[in-house]
Amino acid sequence: MFSDRVLSGMRPTGSLHLGHYHGVLRNWIKLQHEFECYFFVADWHALTTHYEDPSVIEDSVWDMVIDWLAAGVDPVQATLFIQSRVPEHAELHLLLSMITPLSWLERVPTYKDQQEKLSDHDLSTYGFLGYPLLQSADILMYRANRVPVGEDQVAHVELTREVARRFNHIYGREPGFEEKAEAAVKRLGSRRARLYRELRTRYLEQGDAEALESARALLQEMQNLTMADRERLFGYVEGGGKVILPEPQALLTEASRMPGLDGQKMSKSYGNTISLREDADAVVKKIRTMPTDPARVRRNDVGDPEKCPVWSFHQIYSTLETQQWANQGCRSAGIGCLECKQPVIDAVLAEQKPMRERAQPYLEDPTLVRNIIADGCERASAVAQDTMREVREAIGLTYT
Repeated sequence: MFSDRVLSGMRPTGSLHLGHYHGVLRNWIKLQHEFECYFFVADWHALTTHYEDPSVIEDSVWDMVIDWLAAGVDPVQATLFIQSRVPEHAELHLLLSMITPLSWLERVPTYKDQQEKLSDHDLSTYGFLGYPLLQSADILMYRANRVPVGEDQVAHVELTREVARRFNHIYGREPGFEEKAEAAVKRLGSRRARLYRELRTRYLEQGDAEALESARALLQEMQNLTMADRERLFGYVEGGGKVILPEPQALLTEASRMPGLDGQKMSKSYGNTISLREDADAVVKKIRTMPTDPARVRRNDVGDPEKCPVWSFHQIYSTLETQQWANQGCRSAGIGCLECKQPVIDAVLAEQKPMRERAQPYLEDPTLVRNIIADGCERASAVAQDTMREVREAIGLTYT
């Protein structure tokens, strides 16, 4: 609502693999050309499940940032930072926890789901229960209006919207709000003020959602408004109070189609991954030893590509022509399994080659990565401090 801003983060819990690239990083690279993007290392989030052995977090933070840079995330176009280096995240999380009903956290679908999946971890902690609210604080801190998530994470964005709505409802009614909002309307200029009032009336009296969106777009165009006036007018058009924390929208992303070497989802826990910058010889060995259709015991046995994990790789990496060649060759026993795997090997290595090249300068000089993160943390902190100044003022914690 306040700007076309995207926020997304990743937990540093181990090496990134091709599943991360196809499921998250490729989307980040696309988004950084279209929006103002903030991408962060979610190290506090990693502690919710790895608090007993944080060494994996410490070891993974810098490697993960190098993986981002190797994949093509551009620190000139996007702000890269580490969550724990912007302590305002913790402050906002604390303040939001004061107004968030416990039942909202307990009903988040991933809460029980993760407890079942990670039954070998002790997850009976406040940190684990509260991690969706920490996610909300991450998003609301930057007033991000777009959050790229898969379908399984949409509930987290909806929780964030509810928390923002509740916060604005409780703290957005500043003294003399309507008088201040009307004064802000006049500062729009006569023509825009008249349009704003017409759109507000249409929304409040008729529930016209298009009128609401048009009013929001009108306010976005106004460069001479102060942030306080902008917040008032966003709230006033909806008949509410000052919008301090805007509600974000989920930017639904396609689920990664990247399978593991055994055909299951690519995951470190399954031991079926190819790391983003894995050594070429290791990649060749892993793909050459991938399981294939069990029916193809001998070279002249016919097979079914749908029963072969290699076919899933072809669907991601191969041209239609190569896919037809592999499909027909498998079904007719016209090609052997090693022959079928070679185009996949070539394609994966071709994808990884520029990643290794982009990573090399950062591996040779780690201070380059540290400087990128230091700059990103500084930019993120400036935005976070502005947000928290207004949050404290709204709650009444400034004591001036």
